[in-house]
Amino acid sequence: MILDLSEDAKEYGREALKAFESAGGDQLLAQADAKPDTRAGLVMPVLEGLGVFELEPRGDADSLEAAAAVCRSAGYWTLPYPVAERLARPADLDVDGLVVIDADAPEAALQGLDNRWAAVTLDGTRSTVTVTGASGPSFATALELSSVDGAGLKDVALALVLPSWSLLGMLDRAIDLTVAHVSLRKQFGQPLSSFQGVQFQLTDAEVERSGADILAKYALWSLVTNPADEAINDALALRLAAIEAAEVVFRVCHQLHGAVGFCDETTLSWLSRYSQPLRRLPFGVSKTRDTLTARLGRRGLTGLFSS
Repeated sequence: MILDLSEDAKEYGREALKAFESAGGDQLLAQADAKPDTRAGLVMPVLEGLGVFELEPRGDADSLEAAAAVCRSAGYWTLPYPVAERLARPADLDVDGLVVIDADAPEAALQGLDNRWAAVTLDGTRSTVTVTGASGPSFATALELSSVDGAGLKDVALALVLPSWSLLGMLDRAIDLTVAHVSLRKQFGQPLSSFQGVQFQLTDAEVERSGADILAKYALWSLVTNPADEAINDALALRLAAIEAAEVVFRVCHQLHGAVGFCDETTLSWLSRYSQPLRRLPFGVSKTRDTLTARLGRRGLTGLFSS
């Protein structure tokens, strides 16, 4: 088991980072926030230039790693487009993308998009999205669905894992922004980064982020190695780790930015706000934990040290 991306996937992710920055970087989100119906027009040219939707993450391990890398880069720049959800599209439905939903309250961040979308619940029940509801915060909207079939169990794990890679990219950026901030700001004649209290807080955030990073790589390995049911458990474990890490990372980063971290003049504010759909949909930390616990029962996760 090699828990790292290939050099080709890493290079693809680096090229995606540069391309997103050159296309407008943080300004893409500000523009899309003002006019959600421009989301696709702002982002699709750069995605097509990178060949993102030529990747086949379902059938090829190299494409899967490249897809994970580009999702992480998209999260780093808070790209206002559901790259992970597009890459998770089912192979046997005539749709453009796939979202995992809570059957009791189907929602997704699809405001302003006119693609054909499918939705799947954790038990594999698939539907097509017929109508999106009124706009909500951070592009989130309620969904009206038309039932398709119950053959989507094989789709669930990938559709959980790739958005978690996008969230991981957001955590990378939050920590980078905060390290830069505390290195520049001074108190009592010293950079904030020189104070032990600041260093301890950043260490706590980095431990959470790096733990989610390792689980994200393990979940990719599980996707191509384990049966669908086990891969879903590993995907849920990754999602739980990622959203728990996000709570710690954004709390620390907001604290170290101070009041300015909640103002729209700072990138952290936009990053934090637009991380919310990934952290709360299809369900937040409590329901994710309860769902994973119920699925595992007394068996525990299958992993390196399982019996």
